Amino acid sequence: MSCQQELSHRPAPPEPVPVLPPQEVPESGHEEGRSVQRGRMPPTQPNPGQYALTNGDPLNGHCYLSGYISLLLRAEPYPTSRYGSQCMQPNNIMGIENICELAARLLFSAVEWARNIPFFPDLQITDQVALLRLTWSELFVLNAAQCSMPLHVAPLLAAAGLHASPMSADRVVAFMDHIRIFQEQVEKLKALHVDSAEYSCLKAIVLFTSDACGLSDAAHIESLQEKSQCALEEYVRSQYPNQPSRFGKLLLRLPSLRTVSSSVIEQLFFVRLVGKTPIETLIRDMLLSGSSFNWPYMSIQCS
Repeated sequence: MSCQQELSHRPAPPEPVPVLPPQEVPESGHEEGRSVQRGRMPPTQPNPGQYALTNGDPLNGHCYLSGYISLLLRAEPYPTSRYGSQCMQPNNIMGIENICELAARLLFSAVEWARNIPFFPDLQITDQVALLRLTWSELFVLNAAQCSMPLHVAPLLAAAGLHASPMSADRVVAFMDHIRIFQEQVEKLKALHVDSAEYSCLKAIVLFTSDACGLSDAAHIESLQEKSQCALEEYVRSQYPNQPSRFGKLLLRLPSLRTVSSSVIEQLFFVRLVGKTPIETLIRDMLLSGSSFNWPYMSIQCS
C-alpha cells in the first residue's frame, strides 16, 4: 500500500462487500467475525479496495474506508455504545464496581481486538504475547479515550484501595500525579475528536511495535506498523483535507501514551478484580482463551 495513494470519493465498485459498522457486531459473534475475516477476507490478503458503510453515521459521515481499516474496525468486539451508558456521560461519577467492570471490558476489548485484526493471528504465539504485554496499557488508554471514560479522582482512589491501605503523604502525591497524567492523555485524545477509523489505526500502530523483546521477526512486525501508519495517513488526507496537520498531531500523541504507568493502571483498575495476579498473566490467558476467558470477578461478562 503506497503512502501517497489517496482514497477518492466515488461510487462503490460493483457488488461491494459491505462493512458492518461497529454497532452491528453481534455481542457473542467472535467466531462469526473470525470466520468472515479468515474466510472471505483472510488477514494475510486484505482487499485493497474500498467498501461502503451500510448505515448510520459511525464515522462522522465518512463513507469509504480502505479494506485494511475496514477489517480493523470489524475486529472491535464492543461498539462504544455497549461499553455502558456511563461512558457516554462524562460528568457522571461512576461507582467503584462500575469502574472495575468498565476497565475489564476495555482490557478484554484490546486483547480480543488484536486477536481478530489482519496479520496479528498469523504471528507466532510468543510474538503475540510479547506485543500485548508491552502495549496493553497504551491500548487501554486509547480505548478509555475512545469511550470517554469518566476519570474522577475520588472513585479512582477508592477503586485502587487507597482507603483501605494507608499511604504516606509522598506516595499519595505521586499516585495523584500518575492519575493526572492518565487524565491528561485521555483528554488530549478527546480534544482531537479522533474518529473510529483513526482509533483503529492508532491502536494497530501501537500494537505492531518492534520494541518488544524476543520477537522472532522484528522486521516483519515493523512493516506491519508502517502499513498501519500509511493507512492512517491516506485516510486522514482523504477525509480531513482541510486539516493538513491532523495526521502529525495524531502520531504525536502516541509516544506520550507510554508516560502513563502500566503499574498505576493495574493498581487503579484491576487490583480489586485479580488481586496480586500479574496483569501480564491475564493478558496471556485472555489471548489463549479468547471469548471463553473467565474473569475472577463474577459480575464481569466478557462475551
